[in-house]
Amino acid sequence: MTPAAATVFELIERGAAAQPQAIYAVAADDAQSMTYRALGEACAHLGASLAEMGLAPGATISVVMPNGLQTLRLLLGFMHAGRCVNPVNLLSQPEQMRYVLAHSDCQLVVASPEWAERVRTALAGIGREVRLIVLAADGDIEALRESFPRTGTSREHSPPRPDATALLMYTSGTTGVPKGVLLTQANLAANAAAISREHELSADDRVLAVLPLYHINAFAVTMLAPLVNGGSVAMAARFSAAQFWSQAIRLRCTWLNVVPTIISYLLAGEAPPRESLARIRFCRSASAALPREHHLAFEAKFGIGIIETMGLTETMAPSFSNPLAAPERKVGSVGRASGGEARVVDASLAPMADGLTGEIVIRGPHVMRGYYKNEEATRASFTPDGWLRTGDLGHRDADGFFFLTGRIKELIIKGGENIAPREIDEVLLAHPAVLEAAAVGIADRHYGQEIMACVVLREGMACEAGALREFCVERLGPFKTPKTFRFVSALPRGPSGKVQRLKLLDLAA
Repeated sequence: MTPAAATVFELIERGAAAQPQAIYAVAADDAQSMTYRALGEACAHLGASLAEMGLAPGATISVVMPNGLQTLRLLLGFMHAGRCVNPVNLLSQPEQMRYVLAHSDCQLVVASPEWAERVRTALAGIGREVRLIVLAADGDIEALRESFPRTGTSREHSPPRPDATALLMYTSGTTGVPKGVLLTQANLAANAAAISREHELSADDRVLAVLPLYHINAFAVTMLAPLVNGGSVAMAARFSAAQFWSQAIRLRCTWLNVVPTIISYLLAGEAPPRESLARIRFCRSASAALPREHHLAFEAKFGIGIIETMGLTETMAPSFSNPLAAPERKVGSVGRASGGEARVVDASLAPMADGLTGEIVIRGPHVMRGYYKNEEATRASFTPDGWLRTGDLGHRDADGFFFLTGRIKELIIKGGENIAPREIDEVLLAHPAVLEAAAVGIADRHYGQEIMACVVLREGMACEAGALREFCVERLGPFKTPKTFRFVSALPRGPSGKVQRLKLLDLAA
């Protein structure tokens, strides 16, 4: 048996050698495609060009681009060449983008035309010279060669070592400045192998990629995992509820990678004929907890089983996964530990017995090296014996499945009792008029905290706070029923689709 690839470089080189004519990626909009050989050639060209430009191995290159085949070439090519890639969150506010470009110490930024002016403005105030190359996300290989020319005088670059930093990705925290997560070539390769193994991916599999590549989920799952077994990616510019199923059917996808928000929007639309979805083996949900109500409704409506997973930027995306075999999955669970180990600990960091709620901690080959230029945050994120503290609350059952109840910092403490916001969310989502819901604790002089629920109603439906209150009282009892309801057009979310609850506090005034 061939040993698993230890680097992204090896993943790309093996694919180009084993099946050069096989398709690695196809664009959802215009069917432009890229073979494994073409990917390998683009990577080799970029490596030589970067050397001629004077960007040494280990140099950081920021990418400010939406999804596209060119974006794939750049992200993979920079890592193949032993450079550290920094995909910048396009949902960043201007000051956040400026911070990331300054803090990352990037020497080069590649931006698509529509983002070039904002990048120039951000770079003008960071106090060092940074080169900017403007390149369209949907451009072809000739456009890449024009932007990254080479004279042919550079020597072949050495393959990056497994411990070389390959990715610097900033977390989209709700408070303070973003933290830069450092992940190595080995981290990326190990997690790609774990994903492929969990889902039994093969060269015949193709994933529909609608999540942004600047988020760890899409980066790890849709871009890297297919490389392990020679599969392919159908790359959409963005998620569109109106086009999602037609893209999956037309491009002959065999699996889907989404977040709970997308599942919610798909449930609000029409279902295509069942026979047209026969090729799709499963739908993978990640990045945030999937409400049980939506899980069961999706499977009933579309006839496609959902594999719920969970991970962090700090663990190169998934650290938990439900089994591929439908009878073995547990609805409401993020699955068993995947690619490493996980356990539940109490406030003193001592392991807890199955069934008891505490903080989930993780360790394994997929766990980050640390936070860039932030030793204090790195130390605080690990236990003395090397487990990564996730900040997630949950428990493990006797079968080794983990169940999440919320974030430690988002826990509602009312009258001394701990209340998991997710419990309230799921009750509200069971109401026929509710599309999305999120509960959060707000200050209260009697209880310390009370409960506020922010609700997005389904299009064309109406519902008053009194009706929702009665609905909750019946299912939660008066104590856990929200005191305040706010009807909003959308919930604040990060690029992964995860609700940023603490931003809801702005609505409490």
